[in-house]
Amino acid sequence: MNEIRIFSPATVANVSCGFDVLGFCLDGIGDEMVVRISKNKGVKISKIEGYDLPIEAHLNVAGVSAQALIDDAKPDVGFEIEIYKKIKPGSGIGSSSASAAGSVVAINELLGRPYNKTQLTYFAMMGEAMASKSYHADNLAPGIFGGFTLVKSVEPLEILELPTPHNLYAVIIHPQIEIKTSEARALLPQKVNLKDATVQWANVGSLVHALHTNDYGLLSRSLNDIIVEPHRSKLIPFFDEIKQQTVKNGALGTGISGSGPSIFSLCEGLESATNIEKTMRDIYKTTGITFETYVSKINEDGIKVI
Repeated sequence: MNEIRIFSPATVANVSCGFDVLGFCLDGIGDEMVVRISKNKGVKISKIEGYDLPIEAHLNVAGVSAQALIDDAKPDVGFEIEIYKKIKPGSGIGSSSASAAGSVVAINELLGRPYNKTQLTYFAMMGEAMASKSYHADNLAPGIFGGFTLVKSVEPLEILELPTPHNLYAVIIHPQIEIKTSEARALLPQKVNLKDATVQWANVGSLVHALHTNDYGLLSRSLNDIIVEPHRSKLIPFFDEIKQQTVKNGALGTGISGSGPSIFSLCEGLESATNIEKTMRDIYKTTGITFETYVSKINEDGIKVI
């Protein structure tokens, strides 16, 4: 096989209480990439469609992560990458991570799968770090592993796969404004109150337990972020209204997707998710801000070969 086409899905990171460690994978929203073997060593990005991104490999997250893999594998060939970008950069649903993860998964397939998913996540972190100015894998891991994931550690990298309740849906609203991850991270405090930290890690623990036990009530009570959300929500127009109304109308919980501006709600069942999407749309229709909404089952497969 000399060429491969893959679908690299969007992801939601943090999942309210799990800043930099929790994430889940979306279905039907994502980029497509074509990667082919080249006689010329190294990485070349030959085409980008959808958004204006650097075509120079060393300035593009897909190229940087691909080069990290190649530096380790030392193959006798090079790789040419085409990116069909459908996730808007700065959207908060893992645009940069979809590119970073997609390139390494595709190259790994072309090389006969010499690396496992954790190793691929490590290579992808090199590209993601260029975009966010920090090493984290909360978007990368669910894209590569699928479903819900928890980043146990970055040094050394350890990813835990978490179960997905069978009737869980995500609803996303994406206001068409851009929030750069690096700028959103700069808002966050370097120190937190011990009492707040205790509440936050209790929520993470109970959320993980809820996923394992299909306990939607506990899941709902766990989706609460008292450390990061109060700072980042100020950047997102009408966030408080969206959160209040979606929870009032039956969402299990609502929070910021990644660093924003996208907002996610988790819902039990498609009927509830469809109702929550309508709630989000009704609020934003009055704002004058362009937006998109998505209803998605949790994608338990992650990146897939088309």
